[in-house]
Amino acid sequence: MFLRELSASLDHIKGVGPELKSAFTHLGVTSVGGLLCYYPRDWEDRNTIVPIGDFQRATVCTQVRVIAHDWFGFGAMKTLKIHVEDTSGRGVLVCFKRPFLENQLVVGNQYWLWGTFFYKYGEIQSTNFEVEAIQGGTSKNFAHLVPVYRLSAKLKAGTLRRCIKQALDQYAGPLENELPDYLIERRGLFSKSRAIRAIHFPTSVEELNVAKQTLVYEELFYLEMVIVQRMIERRRAPGEQAPDAPMSSLQKRLIERLPFSLTQGQVAALADINRDIDSPYPMARLIQGDVGSGKTLVSFLAALRAAETGGQAALMAPTELLARQHAENAARLLEPLGLRPAFLTGNIKSSGRAQLLKNLALGQIDFIIGTHALFSRDVHYRNLRLVVIDEQHRFGVLQRQAIVEKGDQPDLLMMSATPIPRTLALTVFGDMDVSIIRDMPLGRKPVITHLALQSNEMRVYDFVRQQLAAGRQAYFVYPLIDADENKSLKDAESMALRLSEEIFPEYDMSLIHSKLNEEEKRITMENFRKGVIRMLVATSVVEVGVDVPNATCMVIEHAERFGLSALHQLRGRVGRGNEQSYCFLVYTDDENNHLSDDSKDRLKVMKNSTDGFVIAEEDLRLRGPGQIAGIEQSGNIGLSIADLIRDIHILEHARTDAFAMLELDPELSQSEHHCVAQVLKRAPPFANVAL
Repeated sequence: MFLRELSASLDHIKGVGPELKSAFTHLGVTSVGGLLCYYPRDWEDRNTIVPIGDFQRATVCTQVRVIAHDWFGFGAMKTLKIHVEDTSGRGVLVCFKRPFLENQLVVGNQYWLWGTFFYKYGEIQSTNFEVEAIQGGTSKNFAHLVPVYRLSAKLKAGTLRRCIKQALDQYAGPLENELPDYLIERRGLFSKSRAIRAIHFPTSVEELNVAKQTLVYEELFYLEMVIVQRMIERRRAPGEQAPDAPMSSLQKRLIERLPFSLTQGQVAALADINRDIDSPYPMARLIQGDVGSGKTLVSFLAALRAAETGGQAALMAPTELLARQHAENAARLLEPLGLRPAFLTGNIKSSGRAQLLKNLALGQIDFIIGTHALFSRDVHYRNLRLVVIDEQHRFGVLQRQAIVEKGDQPDLLMMSATPIPRTLALTVFGDMDVSIIRDMPLGRKPVITHLALQSNEMRVYDFVRQQLAAGRQAYFVYPLIDADENKSLKDAESMALRLSEEIFPEYDMSLIHSKLNEEEKRITMENFRKGVIRMLVATSVVEVGVDVPNATCMVIEHAERFGLSALHQLRGRVGRGNEQSYCFLVYTDDENNHLSDDSKDRLKVMKNSTDGFVIAEEDLRLRGPGQIAGIEQSGNIGLSIADLIRDIHILEHARTDAFAMLELDPELSQSEHHCVAQVLKRAPPFANVAL
């Protein structure tokens, strides 16, 4: 019997009636299998004696004698106090809403006591404690590791432990291993039956650690089996390496026309893409690289490859501003080579849109660039061979899938300006090949980042004034558009007025935010790019925007309100040219707006690193995988005991073993290969964690 097959109702467990069954339902537990997989959130070490006298050092766990009862308060507020002592001192148990303990804890008798104590009203007190009568040499909840579970108001700790212990006694004995025996032996894991028993009621810390490792590995192994199977189904046959694909004639012509040379990272990424496009299997590749590393140019070269093979390419960007910039660059670089690019967003007028869609359907457009409009219902492609998704983290799984379905298994190229942490690369994007562009174009200098208290902002303004006097340009970014949203924060509209009238009256300034129409935003950004506007006041709408090489200052006010990814992207708006650039993170830390620990961590990371990979790992640690990867639109990954960050090394082992099993590693025996089908049948229904 497998644990996933234990669908028996909870009322099959001795002692579980309708009331308890209802309480378990509130916790999301509706079957015996669900109860056995309701793992503890922690374990209390009640095997180590900690006397009352050491209450400030650790949680008390000791044997005590009850020495007196008394009461305080009146009426409904009347509360029992029980005085206890051990060899180190005395303490008081304050029994809020537990008057029945007067009869259970008898004066003069000995009891086990566990609890957190504090000094108050001249005595050592505890309101959070457990007690158990000392009977013979055994104990239910003491002298060993005790599991701690998430509880509800209707379900107490002792009751939950009793029910799980009963379920283990009734059902855990005949549990079969869900992992193949050779993997259990190779990784030094427990059998499923022993792991389930030990995770709930371990006899030692060592046994608990192996039980956790077993169940974490099993969960991650199933996850990787699902992901790796998708990848292998889509990729070339195991062991077969597609030959190197030389650059096409159009790709060579574009590179020759460029006023600079490609970086080694760009050349390597392009070689990967060409090999994938020439393969008979659809490409699924992720390009990682910091802001400004040249990913877009690589995608243009990929579009040339698709066009030369008679196909069409589509590049989807998250904002109209970014899509328009890509379209303008594509027209400048690709039209002289004979490519026919086009631009499509939801704001294209109906008359022009109809003709554009007709040309697209007839194959008279080779490369279309736009926003979400690219997968609208009325958009049809003649032969969509390549889909490029820029700033992939800004799109959800379903949106990415929608544009892919516009073609017949087209090649997929996703780009990320914030590098994907290793954990997500093995899970959310685990069925994709990855190319990394680590180097930056020649002449680029790392952006120097400064932290500044809001009370010192005038020093920041003085520095920016020096840069403006030298002919440079600057961004000022705020978390809000107007003061109506939050009176305690600076907003873009009022600060644009103050900066232009009081601080920098001698320089032209403009304002941009999401409430402006697309034409206003386009004109503003174009004037800033041309240098007509020297300062741009904005919200995070410029997080993904046009390149302005002359902009050398980025001032982000209330920086503590932005996430790491947004801060990294905003900082990437400067440093696009050869001049030294600067980013000022202005933050508030006073009695009205106290800086949280997470905010401090984010600012320190930005101060100490410009490495997108370091920032991505910290972003994952602070935010969790769902928000970063855009998987919340299709549910979380659905792990119950594994942690993608904490268990990265187990994840790597699980992935190695999944590859070995699914690619029929010659080191495995034939009988071991027969396990594959059975293992996949038992895989839990994970959320759609990859495209």
